[in-house]
Amino acid sequence: MRAVIVVTVLLMTMLSSALADAECSQRSLRFAIIPKTNKTVEVLLLEYQPLLTRLSTALGIPVEIVPASSYESVIDAIVSGGVDIAWLGPASYILARQRDPRIEPFASLTISPGYFTPAGHHYQSLLLTRRQDASSLEALRGSQVALSDPASTSGSVVPNAEFSAQAGLPLTQFFSSVVYSGSHDKSLDALLDGRVDAAFVASVRVDAYLNSGRITRDTFNVLWRSTPIYYDPYVFGGSLCPLLKERIRAAMLNDQQGLASFLKAQNASSIVPASHEEYEPLLQLMQQQPIVR
Repeated sequence: MRAVIVVTVLLMTMLSSALADAECSQRSLRFAIIPKTNKTVEVLLLEYQPLLTRLSTALGIPVEIVPASSYESVIDAIVSGGVDIAWLGPASYILARQRDPRIEPFASLTISPGYFTPAGHHYQSLLLTRRQDASSLEALRGSQVALSDPASTSGSVVPNAEFSAQAGLPLTQFFSSVVYSGSHDKSLDALLDGRVDAAFVASVRVDAYLNSGRITRDTFNVLWRSTPIYYDPYVFGGSLCPLLKERIRAAMLNDQQGLASFLKAQNASSIVPASHEEYEPLLQLMQQQPIVR
């Protein structure tokens, strides 16, 4: 009888494993990235190639980046199943999760130290003006400001909530004109070119411009800083099977020496686990202040 029980357990285990493999029978993995920068698809592919190669080897299937034109297009893709993994901003993750509660953050980057952003897992939204322009919030009142994308955390959501609360006015009343540029880099470029008077941007993107030599420490006035924001999550799509999730986690979180060039391109030092808990404060903020579109 005992032998029969052992055989039965073994058969059930094998059957369970076979069913799991059947559920994970997809032939490729699709990856989408929010357009925070002006980088072309070719540059993104070059930067992400070490990670794509690592994932493809671990999963035994091709891994491809799906081009994205906006934050909303990436949200739509991860919700609809058009992609399996996405790199989202914190607010765009919350928006995606509200549409599909199965969407799950599993990793984030540790940010390298910068002049505008301390090392760690948090960054901030900054309100910038050119050094020769308005040097106080009162002087900035009634001017034109650039936001990045309605679903951008530091380029729209947090300024609309936190800055508006501090100013006692919605952005559309404090400023004479509010424009959406499409990305943090485009907001910075518009500010540098004098096409806008001010811009709300992510501190990590300002550091990236500083590190590349496009600006100096004295190029901008920093007139406002948000509270710290937990950095952008990598998320699983709702239909991705548990076995692939386990392998993806292991590939991205373990033995990161082979990802050195990828991390350097992201101005990061490592990839760390992430969960919904880190983004709960932002969820509460967004529930109090609906996104302005």
